[in-house]
Amino acid sequence: MTLHIPFQARYAALPDRFHARLAPTPVAKPGLVKVNHGLARELGLDPAMLETPDGLALLAGNTVPDSATPVAQAYAGHQFGGWNPALGDGRAILLGELTDQTGHLRDVQLKGSGPTPFSRMGDGRAGLGPVLREYILSEAMHALGVPTTRALAAVTTGEIVLRETPLPGAVLTRIAASHLRVGTFQYFAARGDTEALQTLVAFAIARHDPQAEGALGLLTGVIARQARLIARWMSLGFIHGVMNTDNMTISGETIDYGPCAFMEAYDPKTVYSSIDQFGRYAYANQPEIAVWNLAQLATSLLPVIDANRDRAVEVATEAVQGFADAYEAAWLQEFRAKLGLATADDTDGPLITGFLKLMAEAGVDFTLAFRALGEDLSVARELWPNPEVFDAWADQWSTRLAAENATPQSARTALKAANPAFIPRNHRVEEAIQHAMSGDYSVFERLVAVLETPFADQPQNEDLMAPAQPHEAVQATFCGT
Repeated sequence: MTLHIPFQARYAALPDRFHARLAPTPVAKPGLVKVNHGLARELGLDPAMLETPDGLALLAGNTVPDSATPVAQAYAGHQFGGWNPALGDGRAILLGELTDQTGHLRDVQLKGSGPTPFSRMGDGRAGLGPVLREYILSEAMHALGVPTTRALAAVTTGEIVLRETPLPGAVLTRIAASHLRVGTFQYFAARGDTEALQTLVAFAIARHDPQAEGALGLLTGVIARQARLIARWMSLGFIHGVMNTDNMTISGETIDYGPCAFMEAYDPKTVYSSIDQFGRYAYANQPEIAVWNLAQLATSLLPVIDANRDRAVEVATEAVQGFADAYEAAWLQEFRAKLGLATADDTDGPLITGFLKLMAEAGVDFTLAFRALGEDLSVARELWPNPEVFDAWADQWSTRLAAENATPQSARTALKAANPAFIPRNHRVEEAIQHAMSGDYSVFERLVAVLETPFADQPQNEDLMAPAQPHEAVQATFCGT
């Protein structure tokens, strides 16, 4: 193989109980779907090189560079509140880490790369649909300013995977600040392996919190990042759909784009995930679930926070309780920006919640309602079945803007910079996937291109702004496993 990729093996250098060493399982006939040129350059890679036969072989897992030390990572997790002590990478292989152009380490992982010791009788493969879905959603989230794992490439395998129906197989190359999860710490805590916990804490601090003092400092950093992340999700109407502890990262990045979705008509109780039968991960529940997950992390860290368990419980509890204030501050900051407000005022909370309440009562599209605030107010009024209700709220909003010596018109630039015109609407994602299944990637390519600049006016693509018509609506989203 002629490719030289300067992989490092930081995680692979950890003791054997942290991972299983194995190479990806080669596929029959790899085919290139897409290479993310911008991300490749961020990683110091030549995108044209990745599109060569040698590059394709790497992205499919058919060849492994000499510099790579491929491993499947071990972790545990609570899934819908139920404990599973041994999950791990059942269909993913970490090739190693790269130092990007800003000097940060980034994981390079192949997802759908074949079975591992953690596969639990699964085939370790991924279908084309879930791979394209993760590509679209993760790159859209990045463009929307959300911390997230990213997609470097998608390739087909020339093989069929069996789910409810036979599907074309594919592999996603996923890039992350790291793949450390709450569940990684749970894995060793459940085994009483304090030595491994100490090693993992040191590794995580070096990777994500160099200034942190010990396990408590790490926990505090994770809490702060998750507060900001969840507030950002909420400001965009994003519903993760499967906030299990193995899907909460230490880095504060969004990970796992299986049953996630962007809400259209605003309803705090919205659930899309086909497996979330009781609404555990509904839109409005996401902050509460984040606290629950962080409590599991705190519990896992108790043995390395303080030798005195009572003292460890006290300080860890205090840290987790700090999420509420951090989240509220981040939520207010996000939604103030969505209303074009540059300063803080005690009336902002009621102003924001009042607008959301009206949206819920009228069933107005979340994204369009906020985006329309950056247009002439006559445009915004047209979204409301009862415009007089909107008018009454808009009067309050205008008064609040006036206190900042602003008007809806003068705040227009700020409003458009805070409120996207384009999100990956569920029916558009499904449309792109269905066309790709028949070999037509043009719909996928167009959607990805439009979502690269979600805050820009794109008159030629206004059809992608519209909510689903009743016959287009996607009622449920699914895991890709």
